[in-house]
Amino acid sequence: MYKPIEVNKEKLTLMGVKFPDLKTLENTAYGIGSNMYEGYEPTPGTISLIRDYVIGKISLQEFVNQVKTGKYA
Repeated sequence: MYKPIEVNKEKLTLMGVKFPDLKTLENTAYGIGSNMYEGYEPTPGTISLIRDYVIGKISLQEFVNQVKTGKYA
């Protein structure tokens, strides 16, 4: 079942995870939201991981490795 997630555009946070700008926050929130309809349940840890990949802080390979090992949780 879809559950709304906390988005604070003034503080630029998604489930308490800080984003660098509004555009990145909104694009990430839309992407996560659409996947939630398919059963995805985000956590602050997974949102941080997605944010880090989206802003270029980590590579795709680092993203995949963290997902496989669960180190983002």
